[in-house]
Amino acid sequence: MTGPGREKNKKLWGGRFSGSSSDITERLSASIDFDRRLYRHDIRGSIAHAEMLNRIGILNNEELDSIVRGLIEIEAEIDGGIFVFSSSLEDIHMNIESSLTERIGEAGKKLHTARSRNDQIALDMRLYLRDETEEIKKLLRGLIELITEMAGSNIDAVMPGYTHLQVAQPVRFSHHILAYCWMFMRDMGRLLSAGEACMGLPLGSGALAGVNYDSDREYLKTRLGFSRVIPNSMDAVSDRDFILDFLYFASVLGMHLSRLCEEIVLWSTTEFAYIRLADNVTTGSSIMPQKRNPDLAELIRGKSGRLFGNLFSLFTVLKGLPMTYNRDMQEDKESLFDSVDTVKLSLEGICEMLSSVELNKERMRESIYKNFSTATDLADYLARKGVPFRKSHEITGEIVRHCEEKKLDFFRLTLDELRGFSDVFAEDAVEVLSPAASTERKKSSGSTSTEEIGKQLKHIRKWLDEMDSSPGTDS
Repeated sequence: MTGPGREKNKKLWGGRFSGSSSDITERLSASIDFDRRLYRHDIRGSIAHAEMLNRIGILNNEELDSIVRGLIEIEAEIDGGIFVFSSSLEDIHMNIESSLTERIGEAGKKLHTARSRNDQIALDMRLYLRDETEEIKKLLRGLIELITEMAGSNIDAVMPGYTHLQVAQPVRFSHHILAYCWMFMRDMGRLLSAGEACMGLPLGSGALAGVNYDSDREYLKTRLGFSRVIPNSMDAVSDRDFILDFLYFASVLGMHLSRLCEEIVLWSTTEFAYIRLADNVTTGSSIMPQKRNPDLAELIRGKSGRLFGNLFSLFTVLKGLPMTYNRDMQEDKESLFDSVDTVKLSLEGICEMLSSVELNKERMRESIYKNFSTATDLADYLARKGVPFRKSHEITGEIVRHCEEKKLDFFRLTLDELRGFSDVFAEDAVEVLSPAASTERKKSSGSTSTEEIGKQLKHIRKWLDEMDSSPGTDS
């Protein structure tokens, strides 16, 4: 097994120190337990940096070849799980550099010329987040496509729409579920914006003031697939806005996923029974053998709190930091890594659940015959007949109260019963009471009618096609 040995555990920054670090200093300083996941990005950046040093005459061709071979060898060993990390070397950068120097000698010591760990970690984090953004983009796109397919294949299903969790008006299930599509499409916009925020190159900024070499930052920009060079070296090493942008995206996405999961939990109850979840996405009870619990939905709903907490955690870390780099910024990684993992896991979970959902369309239809769901239709009927809407609202409210007091079926009122409240009612008023046709009476753009849902589906499918043809955030 290879990895840092006794000599390699010597601090690479230890020249001016006469003693060793205390145990608590070692433990507080070490980040290798979590930042080791950046190894591919650190090696990618180091190879590009070595190539740049060769271009400006710091490294000769033999030294460059030796460094590149050594880094590739280290990456393979980490991939294979045989590289031994040392916590005394603190972080991923020093573990890799120390191992490289042990392997290839003096050439390895030249690699850090014209850079600092400050611009190195700023680079690694951007490269990492660029890659993860692309992975999450695919998962989020898959969720949007899945919901679109559900909506398109269930346009016939009519269900209650709710306000205050009370039956309000009939809507089509497709319209209801597509509301989440639009939320997730906005989330995609935030994700792409967060990815774009990662496209500035920090490497070449040094610790904060720049470096005493004519570093070819334009070459590094192109070689590493960035779209621009960050023009201020102090900003380059101290900026973590791009992480905040991602954490904000993750928080809003988590909130949207939580809302959808809440509805899945409600709809799968015996009381609602609008949907049935597959056995493979539900769990049982240790004591009640009949239970089918929607645990995945509850877990995803709960994970939104982690996403919110990670955003606020980094806000709090950054809010009082003076320029430029401060060790507090080591705390950016665990919040980011946890949010990335949580988002990916949640998206995989919600897609698994939705792909197996069975709709109980008959139960949905039965539920729209509750709580006077077409009362608004009746008020609008009167308004179209010339009754001021406030007056028609009042008349309809009186009809509702009458039905409640007399225990009458609102949906089966006769014309004579209606005319007892207003002589404006005519024979066509009775059909307005029926919830079944209520959705098709909606004429406004963006409404729940079949025609308008078709327009939504067309728009979203076009958007999906454009997503497929658009370039990614990474090179």
